[in-house]
Amino acid sequence: MRYAALGALFWAIALPFNLLGQPTKSAPKKSGARKAPTTEPAPAAQISPQSVLIVPNWLPQTHPVQPAATILHDLVDTKLDVKFDWAKQWLLGTATLTVRPHFYPQTQLVLDAKGFDVKSVKLLTGTKEKNLNYQYDKRRLNIALDRAYTRTEPYQVRIQYVAKPNELAAGGSAAITSDKGLYFINPLGTDKNKPKQIWTQGETEASSCWFPTIDRPNQRMTQEISMTVEQQYKTLSNGLLVNSKKNNDGTRTDTWKLSQPHAPYLAMMAVGDYAVINDTWRGKAVDYYVEPKYAASAKAVFGRTPEMMEYFSKKLGVDYPWEKYAQVAVRDYVSGAMENTTATVHGENVQMTRRELIDENRDEVIAHELFHQWFGDYVTTESWSNLPLNESFADYSEYLWTEFKYGREAADLLGLKKAGYYFEEAQGKREPLIRYRYASQEDMFDRHSYEKGGRVLHMLRTLIGDDAFFTALNRYLTLHKYSAVEIDELRMAFEDVTGEDLKWFFDQWFLQRGHPELAVSHSYADSKVTLRVVQKQDTLYQPVYRLPVVVTTWNNNQPTDHRIVVTKANQTFQLPVNQKPSLVQFDSEKMLLANLEESKTQDEQLYQYYHAKNVLSKLQVIEELKPKVGDLAVSGMLRSALNDNFWGVRRAASEALRRYKGPEGGAIRKELQRVAISDKDSRVRSSALLALATFPNEDFSEVYAKALADSSYLVMGAAIKSLAKVPTLATREKINTLQGETNPAIVTALSGYYALNGTADQYQWYLQRLDDSNGTELYQLAQDFGTFMLRMPAVERDKGVKKLEAMARTHPEYYVRLGSYHGLRTLSENMPNLKTTLVDIRGKEKDERLIGIYNLLQ
Repeated sequence: MRYAALGALFWAIALPFNLLGQPTKSAPKKSGARKAPTTEPAPAAQISPQSVLIVPNWLPQTHPVQPAATILHDLVDTKLDVKFDWAKQWLLGTATLTVRPHFYPQTQLVLDAKGFDVKSVKLLTGTKEKNLNYQYDKRRLNIALDRAYTRTEPYQVRIQYVAKPNELAAGGSAAITSDKGLYFINPLGTDKNKPKQIWTQGETEASSCWFPTIDRPNQRMTQEISMTVEQQYKTLSNGLLVNSKKNNDGTRTDTWKLSQPHAPYLAMMAVGDYAVINDTWRGKAVDYYVEPKYAASAKAVFGRTPEMMEYFSKKLGVDYPWEKYAQVAVRDYVSGAMENTTATVHGENVQMTRRELIDENRDEVIAHELFHQWFGDYVTTESWSNLPLNESFADYSEYLWTEFKYGREAADLLGLKKAGYYFEEAQGKREPLIRYRYASQEDMFDRHSYEKGGRVLHMLRTLIGDDAFFTALNRYLTLHKYSAVEIDELRMAFEDVTGEDLKWFFDQWFLQRGHPELAVSHSYADSKVTLRVVQKQDTLYQPVYRLPVVVTTWNNNQPTDHRIVVTKANQTFQLPVNQKPSLVQFDSEKMLLANLEESKTQDEQLYQYYHAKNVLSKLQVIEELKPKVGDLAVSGMLRSALNDNFWGVRRAASEALRRYKGPEGGAIRKELQRVAISDKDSRVRSSALLALATFPNEDFSEVYAKALADSSYLVMGAAIKSLAKVPTLATREKINTLQGETNPAIVTALSGYYALNGTADQYQWYLQRLDDSNGTELYQLAQDFGTFMLRMPAVERDKGVKKLEAMARTHPEYYVRLGSYHGLRTLSENMPNLKTTLVDIRGKEKDERLIGIYNLLQ
């Protein structure tokens, strides 16, 4: 499962940490943070009852223990025969389940079946059928068997039912915004801008919204699904298409069979008008299902999938284990993407034109879901408490693929972004990675299970080395294929390979909350560097960490690595050197997931930039050394960075030079103009344009005008944003010609531009875009529309106000409701009557996330 696309929007809005996970000057202080102890902390039991304990804001409330589901029956096989009623949005199904008591004899079978009309339940014995008595409460189907069955006696039941997903109570979470399992998109065909589609989403326990099953991750079944659809539609499900039969009524029945067992939450169906682009890997079918207008660019988006399959197969020593692999893009998806066995579902944003691919690709999400075919599908978490055994590996696969395909620098930059996402979440929430207490399994889908887990795996890889790391993964996959696992089985695989006891690593990183917060300082005397490391984290609720780490000293431009192990809250190390070093760098490998404050002079930081062993060390210096007026050494370093071989360094330098006013500022601005026009990477050109826009009272309109004709949408969007505060007559007409573009970078840039400079001519443009944009764009569009309408006569605002109000009340995405609320709130400055409407919207909101935000806004 890919964390919802919303993440990139919200986590990037106000990241209170710098690139390396250190708090920025504006970051809020941690509530209840204590001074770092000078000795190891006393156990909690020794704390005096009179002591006042300050509870950190990130400490969650205690929730009930959530054990793995007890297994009474084993699902063996599921056969489904389904038809669809588009108008009613119903599924008409017949399910034939083969089950077997797990160990103890059983006289009843309990199935998850949410919101069905159950027509009949029968026991199958050969060609004979017997009606069985059952009780059904719209959640679980309790079937009374005709006798006691033992674990050596599999049996079959057949259930006829109607699934009515829209009649279920609405639920969902930040990661998976709806849990009704089965979705009909534009079922009546009334929306001309949207295709008719049907698709499913099973994780976490929503497969039982469309077929009866034992909806737990520690079950495994083979599967066969027959779908009857209209002739014009393509179908997709798990496994291979084993039969396709035309029916006399103009429909067609496609039968898909998965012969290897998988968990019920990984079952899927998709129906729609798709172009199917065929590819192969080692003779296995690799297919891409896209809307027909994206057929020409599908290979450009997905075409590296076979290369990924080859790379992961070789890296893991376990060949891609399934019969085929397909990927399908669907509309109005409720998450980012989902790793259904052999058939990944992506949200519509995975589809891109060739021009859009200039700025970015979808390799990360494609690699993420593909890696799940091993970690999650082939070997599955036994309980949602162990979800990181699925998601941390999938998250780390993005790093692995990027490292292989685009280089270590690009991978490290990605890892830096991932760590930043976790640190942002850790400001208000710190949980163990493997947590057996939670309110809902949906709570597991967070920045801990994904990004923190991925960074922890990177630390483990760095600690034991590549050979041991991938050998252990091979052992883990081989021993536990087609089974459900918990964290100890992963640990034992690593211990078996390395011969080391790694319980300390797994305990502190997987089973305890938080992360190290380190203050590092050093001094030199008598041919020794004295290094002091203080662990500042609140050790009442977080561990004192054991941290194997590399410290590098530089003499005469030659690095010497010193391997130390930090084990105490306050610890000093002596490092032998021949002379006073030019630089002492703690964690020079940049592998620790920690907040690090390291005392260095400016000269040492500059030395680090020019002699860095990795790109993260360069980026750390660029982030920390803000250029001051007249500081030629720093500005010279940044000008040098504008010519670095790696685009990420050039982009960081462009951002660091915003608003710079030194005596050589004119030369720097010329450099930024050069970069904005001619840098080979669109991300860097875009950043340079936005940097130029921070210099007031200077005319860069010629540069912006050239950028409006750039091949990159990202660069064009940056030019529009730059012109928003300094519009020119010469560029206004060109900007207006872009109103037909649907690329998100252009739409959001135009939205911001028109919010400040629009006229009545753009009113209809906003209304149209509010109808046909997706959630992440709508969040910004709705706010800009509110600002734009302040420029409109009050009598002309009625249609727009009604639009924003409807979105604020009823849009399915909570963040779109929030953006719409903000738009109305802006308008309320000039329309006081809207304040009553805002009060009513707040009062009727049911989503706890929004309620909390609204309370802060009052």
